[in-house]
Amino acid sequence: MKVATWNVNSLRSRLLHVTRWLQDNPIDLLCLQETKVVDGDFPADAFRAMGYSPYIYGQKAYNGVALISRSPLQAVQYGFTSVLGAARVGGLDDQRRVIGALWGDIYVVNLYVPNGNALGSDKYAYKLDWLNCLKEYVAALLVDYPQLHLCGDFNIALEDRDIYNPEDKASHIMASGPERQALQQVLSLGLRDGFRLFSQEGGHFTWWDYRAASFRRNLGWRIDHHYLSAPLCDRALACTIDLEPRRWEKPSDHTPVVVEYS
Repeated sequence: MKVATWNVNSLRSRLLHVTRWLQDNPIDLLCLQETKVVDGDFPADAFRAMGYSPYIYGQKAYNGVALISRSPLQAVQYGFTSVLGAARVGGLDDQRRVIGALWGDIYVVNLYVPNGNALGSDKYAYKLDWLNCLKEYVAALLVDYPQLHLCGDFNIALEDRDIYNPEDKASHIMASGPERQALQQVLSLGLRDGFRLFSQEGGHFTWWDYRAASFRRNLGWRIDHHYLSAPLCDRALACTIDLEPRRWEKPSDHTPVVVEYS
């Protein structure tokens, strides 16, 4: 059983990349972020032709998440509101960033965490509010689904070893103290970094800026994560970063990360 996360940075622009990757890597569940397409325009037929069922939570030009599954999913929920209610969530679900579903006996949540833009900005405050809501959301899910798998583009490098050059990054978006602390609060509910179960080395990244030949020089950040509850840590066999799609023509600036379960 394999599940992957991939920020594709516009699905319609990179549909051939995604289908090519699935042909080469016939995984069981693919979690996509930044699909940037409304539900009615989602290229669902391309995935159905490959034997996959798409579950979509999209938005025009921005954000958007989707689950692409080989088997039917159960208990599909869209946004924070489906779990926490509208009174708590307020406008946080106006941006479509959260989709979850029961995949066999594992509840998988696919996230596109806000970037935050710049420290001190309104978007930064929004990101911290969003992460606080995420903690409540995860706590509520764990009550019913102890086998919980959280994945996606978190837009946070949790540790310095997740950045090619961590110097002076404490005041940098995606690495500031408040962001890291907010994510650690989520993880304190009993989740562990799937990649770090198997590798402790630095130098492994999932996102590279398009500028300055960053990918060729491996000037990257590890901001795409799988976080696993304790029962799933015991079942995990591997967690790998697939660099190949980042080498293709006009790629996403992110690359897939895959977890394999027994």
